[in-house]
Amino acid sequence: MADAHLPQAKLKSAVTRRRARTWRRFRRNRRGYYSFVFFSVFLLISLVAEVVSNDKPLLVRYEGNYYFPILFSYPETTFGGDFETATDYADPYIRQNLEHSENFVVFPVNRFSYNTINQEIAGPVPSPPSSVNLLGTDDRGRDVLARLIYGFRLSVLFGFALTLVGTAVGILAGAVQGYFGGRTDLAMQRFIEIWGSMPELYLLIIFASIFKPSFLLLLVLLSLFSWMGLSDYVRAEFLRGRNLDYVKAAKALGVGNVIIMWRHLLPNGMTPVITFLPFRVSTAILALTSLDFLGLGVPPATPSLGELLAQGKANIEAWWLSLSAFSVLVGMLVLLIFIGEALRETFDPRKT
Repeated sequence: MADAHLPQAKLKSAVTRRRARTWRRFRRNRRGYYSFVFFSVFLLISLVAEVVSNDKPLLVRYEGNYYFPILFSYPETTFGGDFETATDYADPYIRQNLEHSENFVVFPVNRFSYNTINQEIAGPVPSPPSSVNLLGTDDRGRDVLARLIYGFRLSVLFGFALTLVGTAVGILAGAVQGYFGGRTDLAMQRFIEIWGSMPELYLLIIFASIFKPSFLLLLVLLSLFSWMGLSDYVRAEFLRGRNLDYVKAAKALGVGNVIIMWRHLLPNGMTPVITFLPFRVSTAILALTSLDFLGLGVPPATPSLGELLAQGKANIEAWWLSLSAFSVLVGMLVLLIFIGEALRETFDPRKT
């Protein structure tokens, strides 16, 4: 409450200095800081996966004109073909036209998208790593490296989305329980106990058999259960903070309950929320991977780490499938765990 009497400029300066000190404490944990840097780099690469791994060129110069196939679809006749269908840039005839004389083409680093089938594989699929497919192909001839890049993006974005929804609902439920207490807290606790005893996996199996699996359906179903673990921590923080002097003073001044919860109690109760975020993301990623491995996740054509693990199980001799998917999954989870440990130490009041 003392900060409320400071001039606005001094208050902003104090907040800026506090954030700078928090960032310095986080950077002092080198393992967590470098994990954050590596994870950010991998995430950035996956977010621009279409530029890094694609079967369409980034830029084409043909007969003096410039084309951007990665952004626009061009018929085959544009590059000397015979049909009005979309151009297949892996076609030897089209490739010869694009690379002829003054023409040139710029391809991504990896010339395969997640659904591109390599038609030039001589042996059976899955095929082992080669100079063309650096991590080999899956059982349909699709490039494993491309599916890992796109699958990493899908897993992380799903983890972020599920964490965001679960955190928002968990904060709301825990705040209402802790602030009002009494019968409200008792009723909501009984509801959480009943809802938490529901067989989550069986419900997912039932809904997967009724509805067509999709990213949105999985997000909604898992969000129904993902908020309960966090609500307990928020509830405890609000139960502790609602009896503090500054909260009682705000009530005496006529400040509304929503304003007290939002401006006073929530900022002081965000420490457990922030420190648990990386762990919740890793849990969400594991949930998606497990469901995809069991065939209850995203549609089969969607690039997924769990689907690659399932292919590795079905094709034991194709060691590159299991090894590559397992390495990406473990590396991702290890980085998230190190980031979570660094955040926990950063916001630990005993070390602040």
